[in-house]
Amino acid sequence: MTKPVSFTRTDAVLNSDVGRTRDAGWQVGVSKTVPRTKESVWAFLTSRDGVAIWLGAGAVVDRTTGARYTTSAGTTGETRSYRDCDRIRLTWQPRGWDHVTTVQVAISEKEGKTTIRFHQEWLANAVERAQQRVHWQGVMEAFTTALAQR
Repeated sequence: MTKPVSFTRTDAVLNSDVGRTRDAGWQVGVSKTVPRTKESVWAFLTSRDGVAIWLGAGAVVDRTTGARYTTSAGTTGETRSYRDCDRIRLTWQPRGWDHVTTVQVAISEKEGKTTIRFHQEWLANAVERAQQRVHWQGVMEAFTTALAQR
């Protein structure tokens, strides 16, 4: 008689290729649509308070390609591209990580609602992808909660 196999969702996530791409390694993204204009979302996204939520306290996002930033927690990176009221792409390396990833935050508006997307690529493996998925889900929740209070 064979024993039943124990299987959890975590096992499936960590033992599959979900989130793995040929060109950008492991990646993860979260999105949410809010009943706000693109301009109001962008204004908060790029404000000191907004940046502190999604990038980290102490960081300043500079529009200049190659401009460096450091958060108070020690995460470092640089701006790769900045398209006003559309998207910001930057490198992201928390203190203690041995590799750099790329983070993109993008917004788009349709019928008076704005979709916010956080996307991270060049993650090391499925475990890191799962960890960052939880991270970005928390960021999205904090960001949209703060946005709703404005």
